[in-house]
Amino acid sequence: MRQDLYGYCRVSSVGQKEDRQLIAMIRKHVPIKNIYVDKQSGKDFNRPQYKKLLRKLDENTVLYIQSIDRLGRNYQEIQEQWRIITKEKSQT
Repeated sequence: MRQDLYGYCRVSSVGQKEDRQLIAMIRKHVPIKNIYVDKQSGKDFNRPQYKKLLRKLDENTVLYIQSIDRLGRNYQEIQEQWRIITKEKSQT
């Protein structure tokens, strides 16, 4: 069974650096081509790289996120995205 590794990094603005998050992904052996980075607010999930990442995920993928606040800042929206990632994507 294949198991693809993916990573998601987000910083809130263009001026911030995602270096710590990238280093964490590399330490988990996530291929660089499978790391998606957004440089924008976590106020919602309308982020280009996050949307691309979602299309890649299925039941055979492992997704690394350094901390849950990198996914977003609205707890209810984070829960909804988690449901999509863990339930809907496992059925595709």
